[in-house]
Amino acid sequence: MPRTVWLLVAARAINRLGAFSLPFLTVLISTEFGASATTAGALSAAFGLATIPSRLAGGRLAVRLGRRRTMVLGLTGCALAQLGIAAAGSLAAVALFAVLLGLAFELYEPPSQGMIADAVGPADRVRAYGLMNTALAIGGTGAGLIAAGLGRWDLRWLFVVDALTCLVCALVLHLVLPADHLRPKAPHAPGGRRDGASPWRDRALCAMFGAGTVFALVTMQIMIALPLSLDRRGLQPADAGLLFTASALTVVAAQPALRLRRLAVLPDSVALALGYVLMALGLAGYAVAHTLPAFTAATVLWSLGDVLLLGRALGVVAQLAPPGAADRYLAAYGVSWGIATVAAPVTSTQALEHAGVAALWTATAALCLALAAAQLVIVEPLIGRTRPPRAVRPAHPPEVGGQVSPT
Repeated sequence: MPRTVWLLVAARAINRLGAFSLPFLTVLISTEFGASATTAGALSAAFGLATIPSRLAGGRLAVRLGRRRTMVLGLTGCALAQLGIAAAGSLAAVALFAVLLGLAFELYEPPSQGMIADAVGPADRVRAYGLMNTALAIGGTGAGLIAAGLGRWDLRWLFVVDALTCLVCALVLHLVLPADHLRPKAPHAPGGRRDGASPWRDRALCAMFGAGTVFALVTMQIMIALPLSLDRRGLQPADAGLLFTASALTVVAAQPALRLRRLAVLPDSVALALGYVLMALGLAGYAVAHTLPAFTAATVLWSLGDVLLLGRALGVVAQLAPPGAADRYLAAYGVSWGIATVAAPVTSTQALEHAGVAALWTATAALCLALAAAQLVIVEPLIGRTRPPRAVRPAHPPEVGGQVSPT
């Protein structure tokens, strides 16, 4: 992997070390301010709504302002908003800073993902994005322990730690990444597609976006509903930090499997469908779990599915983008997370309140099975028409002057 990829991976791991505050936002609102589950879900949804323009702005600012500047701006904004949440003395103040956090939260993603897409060839993008996912997982192993410890003491300290790691990550990126050089716009891309064309006119991207939105909804429901589910099953909500640590360790341990030829040669849609099936099995385990070991086993199972999903999906989207348009394509695809962040606090809290833990996780598992079927029947025919088959990176590429040859 190029040096730029490793720098982004290291910075992301630092940032992730403290990024365990968001799953506990609804818990903070409920416990510290006595708000109902409905109110807590609505405020979390307001945060999610603000991430949608944030993601789109991240793609545009990466082109106009520069990728490094955009990432530093987003991380600094997140830190200030997190500190505001930690110091808030009223529910209205928490709501204000939650929205401000949402407006800064997604500025980082499009430029960092676009930088990776430009730094490596199509055959290496799945591995490169997988490394980024591994960085999140490595940071998450420590973050889960921090959440489990600080969460028992004072939930506000989770936001303070998150803010500090955002500032450290911003400083690292500012110091180690090369200065921004704004790129000239390419008027036309090979195949007749304009570089400036709207990503939303690409039917293949729209298909990936639809599947990605449901996947993001599932992921966000896990983040938001798991602490509440543990509480309803008579366990400590802070034990969600231990489960998220188990998930992170699983992601790290399973990364070498992505280099196995049997997995590497799988068509993208087949690998994605397999990932959705594994997630469905794990979430079905949540529906029947009543002890921490049972929840842990289910967490390991859905985490194996997540290993197959995230890198592959980003790699497909990056490959769909015309030259010079990776930031905008990845930003458009990432809007799915904003939509899910709006919907998940409402759907998960309402399902828990009116149907219970078992119904929530059974329905979420069914969504994953539907995604697996849709990936093979609907999405694959569309993406298959717009990009060549994915090349598999050779196990031992030739080396030139001590560096891996680009060929």
